[in-house]
Amino acid sequence: MAAKTGSLSINSENIFPIIKKWLYSDHDIFYRELISNGCDAITKLKKLALMGEYEEPGETEYKIQVTVNSEDKTITVEDNGIGMTAEEVEEYINQIAFSGAQDFLAKYKDKANEDQIIGHFGLGFYSAFMVADKVTIDTLSYKKDAEPVHWESEGGTEFAMDKGDKEGNGTKIVLYLNEDSTEFCNEYRAREVIQKYCSFMPVEIYLKNATAEPEYETIEKDQLTDKDTIVETVVEEAKTEEKEKEDGTKETVEVSPRTEKYKILKRPVALSDIHPLWNKHPNECTEEEYKEFYRKVFMDYKEPLFWIHLNMDYPFNLKGILYFPKINMEYESIEGTIKLYNNQVFIADNIKEVIPEFLMLLKGVIDCPDLPLNVSRSALQNDGFVKKISDYITKKVADKLTGMCKTDRETYEKYWDDIAPFIKFGCLKDQKFAEKMDDYIIYKNLDGKYLTLKDCMDKAKEEGHENQIYYVTNEKEQSQYINMFKANGQDAIIMSHSIDNPFISQEEQKHENLKFLRIDADVNDTLREEVKEEDKEALKKQEETLTETFKKALGDDKLQVKVEKLKDAEISSMITLSEETRRMQDMMKMYNMGMDASMFGGSGQVLVLNANNKLVQYVLEHTDGENTPKICEQLYDLAQLSHGSLTPERMTKFIARSNEIMGMMLN
Repeated sequence: MAAKTGSLSINSENIFPIIKKWLYSDHDIFYRELISNGCDAITKLKKLALMGEYEEPGETEYKIQVTVNSEDKTITVEDNGIGMTAEEVEEYINQIAFSGAQDFLAKYKDKANEDQIIGHFGLGFYSAFMVADKVTIDTLSYKKDAEPVHWESEGGTEFAMDKGDKEGNGTKIVLYLNEDSTEFCNEYRAREVIQKYCSFMPVEIYLKNATAEPEYETIEKDQLTDKDTIVETVVEEAKTEEKEKEDGTKETVEVSPRTEKYKILKRPVALSDIHPLWNKHPNECTEEEYKEFYRKVFMDYKEPLFWIHLNMDYPFNLKGILYFPKINMEYESIEGTIKLYNNQVFIADNIKEVIPEFLMLLKGVIDCPDLPLNVSRSALQNDGFVKKISDYITKKVADKLTGMCKTDRETYEKYWDDIAPFIKFGCLKDQKFAEKMDDYIIYKNLDGKYLTLKDCMDKAKEEGHENQIYYVTNEKEQSQYINMFKANGQDAIIMSHSIDNPFISQEEQKHENLKFLRIDADVNDTLREEVKEEDKEALKKQEETLTETFKKALGDDKLQVKVEKLKDAEISSMITLSEETRRMQDMMKMYNMGMDASMFGGSGQVLVLNANNKLVQYVLEHTDGENTPKICEQLYDLAQLSHGSLTPERMTKFIARSNEIMGMMLN
């Protein structure tokens, strides 16, 4: 066969069902695409005016008007932009994937930049056929002596074109909805979708319900404008009242003068904010503006802690605002929302390729016109450029946090408890972020003061347990141990978030010889008396005796008992659990592994008895006494209570036993 070259042909009957069904994942996106086209049409006309190629007639009010009609089941999207000639309709509408935006930029590449030109692929218009059986276009070009064009198509594969009757430049598109899509001509549904995708488009967008009753408002005379439609004049006559004078006669006094007000058709309110806060320079934004923007976009009326304003022009264009929200960790899911925009057009929430995973806990907006979007503008093409954007965002967040710690330590400490989960999660997920934040992680101690890791290690060395940092996960449950530490001049740090467990493991890997121990992991040397060599054998025998006695009283052959001489004689018993065992148990709970510690050789708990305590001495002296089993059980339950909580069954027995012991005391 002879060699042959040529161009691939596309059959619209074959490709159109693909465009209708698979190009866009969400059918409501047609609103975004048609309104985006209208925005581009207006942006192009503005640029032509700036270049002197179009003379605007007076003060032109550029806008996009969306009209929904639930009776006719239609949606109309109309702009007063550049419009199209018949030749341009042939080019941009009758040829699938021929982009009018790209064509415009190519023609004016030396005179117009790409700012705010939204279109790329020439496919947005066809999204209309996802929801409509029939679509019509009426358009008139801005060009002098241009003729209006009417275009219509049923199903999208065949069209009819003729001279139209549109007056005024721009384009009007009417969608005749199919039966499955009539929800979109409901005013409230339309408002919801437009606000979702188009809240910050660069042209004002208005929504009108063709079937709704007109609404009115009454205004003062000085508020009236030329654009207002006056329905009637409302006159309020002057009010007077009689007042008695000093001489006893009466006079009529005017209380309020005669006023004129006007009843007018209610003024439409634009659905879009054409100057979003992120486009302003940070120096131009007030604190109240940042807070108001946060409330408006995220419907969150709890004030954010602070924010980072991103503003970059090189090597890529990126603007945005990231908010650190205040989260109730106990009741709320720590999941934020970062909205991604492209030229002020909403793309999606939380696109993981752009937003580093740990920053998904924040709330914010990011607008990057340089993003390499796919054809449906709903996801990103995999591109090394996207990684650079992600790295930049990470760097800016780290710079903000480290800068705050250096220059405003008091504020940094005030926010720390709220932002610590974000930072620690970031350190676990992003090595570069962890390196930047290494010296700015702080820990709250038992006195409520904040220390760096170096401060903690220096203090541990002073207290005689070098490289060992003790921590508390629950101040209430571990109060007995905290009191012991404080009484002996020992310190510990508070680590109460669920993320602290993996975080301290990472810190141990990063810092050689460093070890984090929960405050109840062991009895350290500073809490116990020094035992002379000649007394060690006697203490060992006491431990053997008490182990046997407690095992028998509690009916637990696996019970581990340890006897210590604690400095505080008031403490009778306590529970310790080795750090390794507890971390293993926490991991099993986290991953719901359905195993218990007995599979690893017992519960891991050790019952520590204080040989200096009178109750423990009583048990030693009365191992076969009548009340010894009760005292053993009571000492064990008291230790468990100081360590955490009792099972319902043990709590019931503990209360009954406590009542019995008090009764014995009375007798």
